[in-house]
Amino acid sequence: MQLVDTHVHINFDVFQNDIESVAQRWRAANVAHLVHSCVEPSEFPVIRSLADRFPELKFSVGLHPLDADKWTGTMATEIHDYATSDQRVVAIGELGLDFFKADNQAHQVHVLESQLSIASDLDLPIIVHCRDAASEFKQVIERFLAKGRKLRGVMHCWTGTPAETQWFLDLGFYVSFSGVVTFKKADQVKQSALLVPDERLLIETDCPFLAPVPKRGKRNEPAFVHYVATYLAELRGTEMATLAEQTSLNASKLFGFTL
Repeated sequence: MQLVDTHVHINFDVFQNDIESVAQRWRAANVAHLVHSCVEPSEFPVIRSLADRFPELKFSVGLHPLDADKWTGTMATEIHDYATSDQRVVAIGELGLDFFKADNQAHQVHVLESQLSIASDLDLPIIVHCRDAASEFKQVIERFLAKGRKLRGVMHCWTGTPAETQWFLDLGFYVSFSGVVTFKKADQVKQSALLVPDERLLIETDCPFLAPVPKRGKRNEPAFVHYVATYLAELRGTEMATLAEQTSLNASKLFGFTL
């Protein structure tokens, strides 16, 4: 049995002192592949150096919506050039919309649309961060697709309603669940997790954030994706090994790597 953690941030400082031990634990937990998300292009060299150390790591490049004000006139070219510079780049992102306490919504949409064009041009999937903006994000995607552009990707660390979940399934997206689904009061997330078809389901930690039960409150790490998978298997009434195999296959299909 193997697992794929489709969203990690192991470049963060909280892993600086014990990254080798963290890697030993994810390997012991049968995490065979990891997708390292990128918050802003300046992270790219460090993320690439981590992939040099840990061959199971693939990665993305993009600008997070909470950092949209860092967008410059040259950043689209920078993201494009980074994405084509290394075969281990498997996605553009994390990108999206975050309207929680945001006063730059129009600018976030502009930055999102620019990155969607890069992803479409390069035929790379997108890793989507979407908070308090599901309707607006849906509208952006629908406008983009109406132009005849192609797009695929994953709604990462998904916490939307079942209705919102169905929107993005209908648009062809995968849906990824983090440790949030294990939280006692996350009823809406659990309902959405039951809605996603087997062939569109992904799992992640979003480490170092949102550690799953029974590690809640601690620093999250890739090994803990095992708890997410175990919980989802029980919730969906399937065997852990079956869910691990299916989600790993889904990840390899979306991100284009060999298991």
